[in-house]
Amino acid sequence: MDWTEPGVLPYQDLLRAVDEEIVKASKAIPRENVQPASLDLRLGHEAHRMRCSFLPDQESVSSKLKEYLLDTIDLREGAVLEPDRPYLIPLQERVNLPPTMRARANPKSSTGRVDVFTRVVTDRNHRFDDIPAGYSGPLYVEVVSRTFSVRIKEGMTLNQLRLAVGETRVSDEDLVKTHDADAMIYDTRNRKIPDGQMVMHDGLFLTLDLEGEDGLVGYRARRNSRVLDLTRIGVHRVRDFWEPVYREADAPRVVLEPDDFYLLISNEAVRIPPEYASEMSAYAESAGELRSHYAGFFDPGFGHVPRPPKPVKGPRPRRPPPGSRAVLEVRARDVPFMVEQGQPVCRLTYETVRAVPTLLYGKETGSNYQGQKAMLSKHFEREHAADGQASLFR
Repeated sequence: MDWTEPGVLPYQDLLRAVDEEIVKASKAIPRENVQPASLDLRLGHEAHRMRCSFLPDQESVSSKLKEYLLDTIDLREGAVLEPDRPYLIPLQERVNLPPTMRARANPKSSTGRVDVFTRVVTDRNHRFDDIPAGYSGPLYVEVVSRTFSVRIKEGMTLNQLRLAVGETRVSDEDLVKTHDADAMIYDTRNRKIPDGQMVMHDGLFLTLDLEGEDGLVGYRARRNSRVLDLTRIGVHRVRDFWEPVYREADAPRVVLEPDDFYLLISNEAVRIPPEYASEMSAYAESAGELRSHYAGFFDPGFGHVPRPPKPVKGPRPRRPPPGSRAVLEVRARDVPFMVEQGQPVCRLTYETVRAVPTLLYGKETGSNYQGQKAMLSKHFEREHAADGQASLFR
């Protein structure tokens, strides 16, 4: 296949990349691991417990690993990772990128929401997560659980890979034009946000919603909790791992305590059009004493609701409200820090895809977060979700 056409690889191109062994693995790559514009990466059978993180620079990862290795843990039956300890795990996938193709990795949404930090390491590279064009070799993921003791197992997926060719970035001017034609960002009443109210600079900024429902605006992770088993979905009691965060009584604002981990939610709902892919990055550190958002990729179709076809007779059915709000993983750095309603905390940057994916984010991919209102990851109980988040603590 010709790999010179610019853009992020969509679902159908990712399948071709697997067929051509641009991405290959020790075990066959499951079809369900191929997403609209990204590929889920699977953990190998062992985890190397490290005394520190490192970058290989001019060496291979395997040769550098020997200097910092403490011990090796078998993941075939599952194992518990300690908080604040780096583990280096060989991934089942490896890549053989053409000279025109580069790659980038990011944690999955469910990974970021439990304060597990991941980044990919490759041979002879001085950067995490960015894999240069033409790289051929193994992939490793560094995993650090910042708050919880977590149980993981061989074959599970904690992070994703996005492949791209050429110039992909969408300019602010083109984002405005797209928004004019079909809204990409909405307020809390599902109304299109006017162009003049969009905060933009090399991407689209999102702000915090600190009004909340019954004053509940987010969650703070509990330290010294039970082991969080990431192999089990929908079974963990919320109160064992999280405590609710309420806005102040007299104003929509919250003081973040240093180094505690918070889940908050965006004031805006966003829609990623099928012709775009997006990545969320932290707001500039100079804007405040906080670090926001660990998980990064938003695939084409996030928050997207297709227009219903016009019937032969009668008016076109109304389009359901599009847009999904973004969950933000936030940590204050050194001092208590006040965040307020409408404060910008992160930025969405957009890229073009080579073609509209034949599979879009949402029900087709079994997504847990399309149209989301809940902030917690898929690992936690949801039986009260229909009653609102506050019901989890009543």
